Amino acid sequence: MAQLISLKTFTDQRGNLTVIEKSIPFEIKRIFYIYGVDSSVRGGHRHHQTRQAAICIKGSCTIFNHDGEHTQEFQLDTPSKCLILEPKDWHQMYNFSEDAILMVLASEYFDANDYIYEKYPS
Repeated sequence: MAQLISLKTFTDQRGNLTVIEKSIPFEIKRIFYIYGVDSSVRGGHRHHQTRQAAICIKGSCTIFNHDGEHTQEFQLDTPSKCLILEPKDWHQMYNFSEDAILMVLASEYFDANDYIYEKYPS
């Protein structure tokens, strides 16, 4: 099941510094980011093996998740929020703000065969 974690953030008069090290529960093998999204829905899949950590480093977006039993909706609206997605988590990303940058850290290198596009039965 997906889980929202708070990343350690240090704040003072100079601004904020958010730390990712030792917060992600897997070895990071791939990093990508999504930006410039119109009203489209992104994602629409789950994985055989890949775990992911999603952080909206600018702006905001919504992530819908279904793990086969439960559905959840997460609002990522600060760079200190991180959504951990397990392989079984079928997810979609939408409601991107115009300035949104969604960074995703993945436990596996890209492999087209790792993707499962079929939704769980309702």
